Amino acid sequence: MPESSESGSTTLSASGGSPGTPQDAPSALSPEGGPQLSRQLSNRHIQLIAIGGAIGTGLFMGSGKTISLAGPSVIFVYMIIGAMLFFVMRAMGELLLSNLEYKSFADFAADLLGPCAGFFTGWTYWFCWIVTGIADVVAIAGYVEYWWKGAALWIPALAAVVLLIALNLPTVKAFGETEFWFALIKIVAIVALIVVGLVMVFRGFESSTGTTASFANLWNDGGFFPTGPMGFVAGFQIAVFAFVGIELVGTTAAETKDPERNLPKAINSIPVRVMLFYVVALVVIISVTPWRQISADRSPFVVMFTLAGLGIAASVINFVVLTSATSSANSGIYSTSRMVYGLASDGDAPKPFARLTSRNVPVNALLLSGVFLLIGVAMVAIGGSIIEAFTLVTTISSVCFMFIWTMILISYLVYRKRRPHLHEASKFKMPGGVVMCYVVFAFFAFLLWALTQETDTLQALLVTPAWFLILAVAWQVMRRGRARQENAPH
Repeated sequence: MPESSESGSTTLSASGGSPGTPQDAPSALSPEGGPQLSRQLSNRHIQLIAIGGAIGTGLFMGSGKTISLAGPSVIFVYMIIGAMLFFVMRAMGELLLSNLEYKSFADFAADLLGPCAGFFTGWTYWFCWIVTGIADVVAIAGYVEYWWKGAALWIPALAAVVLLIALNLPTVKAFGETEFWFALIKIVAIVALIVVGLVMVFRGFESSTGTTASFANLWNDGGFFPTGPMGFVAGFQIAVFAFVGIELVGTTAAETKDPERNLPKAINSIPVRVMLFYVVALVVIISVTPWRQISADRSPFVVMFTLAGLGIAASVINFVVLTSATSSANSGIYSTSRMVYGLASDGDAPKPFARLTSRNVPVNALLLSGVFLLIGVAMVAIGGSIIEAFTLVTTISSVCFMFIWTMILISYLVYRKRRPHLHEASKFKMPGGVVMCYVVFAFFAFLLWALTQETDTLQALLVTPAWFLILAVAWQVMRRGRARQENAPH
């Protein structure tokens, strides 16, 4: 992708229309007259997609293992990760709004760092969400097992993949509407859990195991750091996966109405979401259920109500976390299809993946992602521990997401150096600027070190570089193919 002009304006081949296209136009046409992605996602869609991305399977499924590793200090783990990623999102927001022709962060990576960076960023983000989607499919099977013990769990896993493809085949507005209601279910469930938990605490509710709900459960069993410094460090391994998808709003840039107003609102709400949906929810859970009684193999959201003797409520919460996993996978299959579409439009993926339906949906890119989610069905069918499979795929996903977040920050540093005039003109500047970029880099280095401290996460960490080797080979093959085409006689 060519370097931008002095004004920072670049025409991208798969953008949501020309600069003169109205932001809320139902569709846009390319110069050749073909269909393009259309701006159909309203403010309420973007807000709830952002929330849905931030409240994923990692919170509902992975927080049990995180609590068992870190104890009550897990609260600080989620606060620290949330704070660091807020700065990544602000950097992404400033970059996307500096040029409304950018479809996603893969575009500004290609523009600022070169075509190779765009290729690696786009395909790695696709891989991130495919792996996350596989984790979600595995998690869905785990939630169904709550009602369907001993059954063939690959059946609901397969049904989930078919459902996800069907949800994404209509218009992008239909996806936005589906995700709106999925996210709303999650919000209502977490708020209800907080309210019910607080009532239990203030009434001194005693569970069937003889434990009493109290805020004192946060510190009366070894303090806030009962498993020591390394237990606190271990908490970061799984907790970071709870935040994957927080950058999801960055893939909606080409399909968002009034992005200059809606993207900042969605990004700025991240700290409030982290405090409410992670910190307050986990404080309530550990207050009602002492941390040593929370199983690493089960969702603590379900366990809390089960221990309190509220079986029906536990079933309801299990249904909520089931829809949460479906929501996360739904967001993933949406974002991967748009990323592959953008890559194909820019020549970094086979051209058939740039095909849109008459309703502006990239159908081939969507089906590609859906086929790869079948790996999750295979993992469930083969058998073994659900949580072990979940840990393996979530660690690989977390490392690859860290690569994406790092590319966003590197792009921001280059943007600040090459285009200071755009930064000065920005109405959505990243707080802390360049200094905070290096603080977050240091935090990412700490996360990678933390992943080496446990055998299961270390194994996944050692496997991950294979993906980047595959990409390097693919890039060389594509570059040679392009060179042959350019040198061929016309």
